[in-house]
Amino acid sequence: MNWIDERWEQFFFILAVLACAFVLSRVLRILIGRFIRSAATKLKVDPTRYNFFKNAVDFIIFLTAAIIIFRSIPAFRAVGTTLLTGAGVLAAIVGFASQSAFSNIISGFFLVIFKPFSVGDRVRIGQLYQGDVEDITLRHTVIKDFENRRIVIPNSVISNETIVNSTLTDEKTCIFIEVPVSFQAPLTTAMQIIQEVCLQHAHCIDNRSPEELTNGEPQVAVRVITFGDFGVQLRGYAWANTPTLAFELRCDVLKTIQERFLNANIEFGYPGRIMISQP
Repeated sequence: MNWIDERWEQFFFILAVLACAFVLSRVLRILIGRFIRSAATKLKVDPTRYNFFKNAVDFIIFLTAAIIIFRSIPAFRAVGTTLLTGAGVLAAIVGFASQSAFSNIISGFFLVIFKPFSVGDRVRIGQLYQGDVEDITLRHTVIKDFENRRIVIPNSVISNETIVNSTLTDEKTCIFIEVPVSFQAPLTTAMQIIQEVCLQHAHCIDNRSPEELTNGEPQVAVRVITFGDFGVQLRGYAWANTPTLAFELRCDVLKTIQERFLNANIEFGYPGRIMISQP
């Protein structure tokens, strides 16, 4: 009789463990499904492609339930120990093989949550990659550089790099117009030419604050930056609405400055060269 009661207790214990595993599995599948659908909408991917996450959760939960059952019932303990050892070895092999893939996926989720950039933003990743974000997936980010090439960067790499976002909050860009002139050049005339050329460009905008307007600050400031080995370094500060327009402004302005300097007999600090700094 006691033997039968013990069997019934073990039977109800198994049912209770499986019922808890089933309920926990359903709840987690619902929560994970909502998160994946939200992330997939932002990442512009099909959420059904990532249902393996929910299946993986089911597998882990029911595997844990099976281990509890086999370890709790003496008759199953030996079998449970063997299964646990085999599962541990298998999990270690699979985990090692997929470590990089899961790292990229987790990093992709963090990119969606914390939003250091979005599709269409102009970014610089570290010191090597620069361009417009074209696509963000759970594994990698695609950046279109200025030569129309696609740079595919794993999300785990991006998470460990410094990200410079030119369009995160405000696309307006202050572009530097750097021109070296000789020590004998009339600085006032050279600075006036740089300022005039910038103001005449169609992309140059007035980004002065009300306080700066009240104080009479110029729309395009030109300053002496430093004395070099061959001359004086001048820098003009011009604003444009977007980084692309700012780049076009700088290219056009440098061309016109070179022509104006030749007409005004202003010598550059470096023979035949103009120094260009990155924005």
